[in-house]
Amino acid sequence: MWRILRSAGIDPSPRRQGPSWAEFLRAQAKHVIACDFFRVATVGLRRLYVLFFIELHTPRVHLAGITANPTGAWTTQQARNHIERFGPTTRLLIRDRDTKFTAAFDAVVASRQIFIRKTPVRAPVANAYVERWIGTTRSECLDRILILGRRHLERVLDEYVEHYNTHRPHRALGQRAPEPRVPIVRATACNDVPCSAASSTNTTPPPKHTLQLVNPS
Repeated sequence: MWRILRSAGIDPSPRRQGPSWAEFLRAQAKHVIACDFFRVATVGLRRLYVLFFIELHTPRVHLAGITANPTGAWTTQQARNHIERFGPTTRLLIRDRDTKFTAAFDAVVASRQIFIRKTPVRAPVANAYVERWIGTTRSECLDRILILGRRHLERVLDEYVEHYNTHRPHRALGQRAPEPRVPIVRATACNDVPCSAASSTNTTPPPKHTLQLVNPS
C-alpha cells in the first residue's frame, strides 16, 4: 500500500484521527440535543416508560411523555408535539437504536432539518448526557419515593424537572441553573410623598425617652 501511494505521489496524512466523540460534543453542544427512555416501577410492580429530551449546551430537560405502552406511533406523536420547542440552530439529535424510534419518528425530526445520529450498540457512554440525567433523577428523586401510578409519576417528575431547570446548580454552568429565575423586587410606596423626598425632609431625630426614679415618701 505504501508503494502504491508513493508511486501515485500521495504523501502520508499528517493526522489520521479526527476529534474524539467527547471533543465533538463539547464543541458542538449548542446545536445538539439527545433523547432516550427510562423505566420506572410502581408499587404495584407496573412498568412505566418516560421519554425525555435534553439540550447538551444548557443542559435543559424537556419531558415528552409517560406511558405504560411505548409504541412507535406514541413515540412519533410525542416527537411531533415537542420538537418545536428547540430553536432553529439545533442540527443534531442523538438517540440509541431502540425499536421504539421508528422511521416515522426520524421523519418528524428530519422535517426540522435535524440530522439523527444513532449511538453504537451497547454503548451508553456515547449518549452520556442522558445517562447522567437518568442517574441523577434516580438518586435525587425516584429512589426516595414510592410511585403509585402514572399520574403520580407525572407530578413527581414535573416538579423535579422544574427544580432541575430553574434551581439546581450545575458545575458546568458555574453553579448556576439552566434557567435561573430572576427574583421579583417590589418597591414600597410612601403615602402621597416620594420616598426620597420624605427621607430628605424628615431630619428631626426621634424623641428620647428617659426614666425617672421616684423615691417613695
